[in-house]
Amino acid sequence: MSRFVKKQKQDIGRSPDDLIFHGEIKQDEVLIRIIDFDPNNLKEDVLETLETVKNFKNENTVSWLNIDGLHHTEIMEKIATAFEFDKIVMAEVLNTDARPRIIDYDNYTLITIKMLQHDAESGKIRVENLSLILTKSVLFSFQERRGDVFEPVRQRIRKQKKRIRNGGTDYLTFALLDIVIDNYLYVISLLGDKIEMLEENLLINPDRKVINEINDYKRELNFLRKNVKPAREMIFTLAKLESDLISENTYIHFNELIDNVSQANDASDSYREILSDQLNIYHTTLSSKLNDIMKFLTVFSVIFIPLTFIAGIYGTNFDNVPELHYRYSYFIMWAVMITVAIGMLFYFKRKRWL
Repeated sequence: MSRFVKKQKQDIGRSPDDLIFHGEIKQDEVLIRIIDFDPNNLKEDVLETLETVKNFKNENTVSWLNIDGLHHTEIMEKIATAFEFDKIVMAEVLNTDARPRIIDYDNYTLITIKMLQHDAESGKIRVENLSLILTKSVLFSFQERRGDVFEPVRQRIRKQKKRIRNGGTDYLTFALLDIVIDNYLYVISLLGDKIEMLEENLLINPDRKVINEINDYKRELNFLRKNVKPAREMIFTLAKLESDLISENTYIHFNELIDNVSQANDASDSYREILSDQLNIYHTTLSSKLNDIMKFLTVFSVIFIPLTFIAGIYGTNFDNVPELHYRYSYFIMWAVMITVAIGMLFYFKRKRWL
């Protein structure tokens, strides 16, 4: 399936609030983890059912409910019912191919963004949809597969870092988005290292392998930019969002996200220009090599044209050829040919054609 546009024919005409999973099932079992904390207490657990989720709704603590695996629509329906979420919001969570966006309601806000990771085996960029539903006391995070990308945030909570333990769900939202944006920069830096190394190979040995690598990197960079640019727009919208769920102090941190995602966007644009320049260098180098080859062949042919002329004259079939029976004619012919060749090479050298 296309990595840029994904649309199934059967999805055309469906209601936007239908709870239907759109995407690839990347994890068989759904894993539900809860982290509930305040400045002094911490509770972590894996939930077997969603019956107890309602208990965190009115707590005075911060609760982070992380769901790995999105294909079980029954779980989404239970969450929507327990917290009175609009079905359109849950339908957006189930649509993993959707563009990053924000849907703001009075009591909750939906934030969707793409997470990017570098696959070391295939060398390609792997994308995963992340949905966050921000409420006053509970933050929901929905991931397509289980991963350790948010483990640094969990460690900060466990180690009782004051800022995150004293913050609310809005600061926790910032912490998760900050991890996502940092991964953008990391993936771009990995791709950038490979792109910059290409330039050395391009000047030393501009073969077909190099042009294939350039095309591969352009494809990956275009895919990366396809996800980074909408994320940048979403972060700008989030930083300007007027919501009672977000404190003034957290808005300052959202502005930091703007700087980071703008840096990621600018870096991707810069590497795109570098690849275009490298492609021009490749064609210029090939043209230069071709010109050198044509130059050599032209010089080579020009040298042998008079030699061929001399040999043609000497080999004419006339009855009276004065040199025909002369004892040294053959050697004289070779001497003349060699002299002409050396003379022409010397001439080309003086003209700086060689």
